[in-house]
Amino acid sequence: MQILDGKATSKAIKEEIAVEVEKRKAAGLKTPHLAAVLVGDDGASQTYVNSKVRACERCGFKSTLVKRDGSCTEEELLEIVDQLNNDDDIDGFIVQLPLPKHINEQKVLEAVKREKDVDGFHPENVGRMALNLPTFLPATPYGIMQMLERYEVPTQGKHAVVIGRSHIVGSPMSILLSRNGYPGNCTVTITHSRTTNLEELTREADILIVALGRPEFVKADMVKEGAVIVDVGITRVEAPETEKGYVIKGDVAFDEVAPKSSFITPVPGGVGPMTIASLLKNTLQAAGDKPA
Repeated sequence: MQILDGKATSKAIKEEIAVEVEKRKAAGLKTPHLAAVLVGDDGASQTYVNSKVRACERCGFKSTLVKRDGSCTEEELLEIVDQLNNDDDIDGFIVQLPLPKHINEQKVLEAVKREKDVDGFHPENVGRMALNLPTFLPATPYGIMQMLERYEVPTQGKHAVVIGRSHIVGSPMSILLSRNGYPGNCTVTITHSRTTNLEELTREADILIVALGRPEFVKADMVKEGAVIVDVGITRVEAPETEKGYVIKGDVAFDEVAPKSSFITPVPGGVGPMTIASLLKNTLQAAGDKPA
């Protein structure tokens, strides 16, 4: 069993990006600039956005954080998106999800200029991904694909089962894993809450991607010997006996599943850091060859 260490892999990618940024500066190109919009006071979102800001600093990027409280209206948020779309110094930006319930997330995501959509959520970017055209890939699936590649995980001809069909992880993962190339060339089954024979399918999986949001849902008896396990879930579970009062759990019962797996991602320290690394790679791509 080998750990797919997202923390170490992300660190290596960020070091590579930092070198690239120095080369850009020496060549007279602009410093990549990533902005993030945070609405409301969701704790997990705040932690994630703060991590992005710190990662930008480490890579030599410029970063901007736009914060609004939960009373921010949809109209006000769309105005912020428009301002960022038209700010030539900002190469890419993300609107942190989830948004307050009174704001239409899809409307906001569609308002982001495709060329600045470094989260890869704009319908045009999703379409380009499906057609295997150059585009920004959704950050979490992109991070998973990079991790599989860097650890040389075999994918060709493998049966990949994806649990979860969200537009953020599950659906794009199914597209990327089935693409003609490496990592890819998998036969993909995508499962969800209406799947009636889920455990039967997971036991057939050579590669199991779990993006469900239910802590420790996948148990040892649901996976086959030697499977590759990618756990995308991250949930705070109350634990009064700990200093923080909670522990972070993935969607996979790690301690019992790990011994059966050939590769497995831990939580935390697996997929999460790779998401941020991918966002930085997309932003570097968005900066292109713009002069300083």
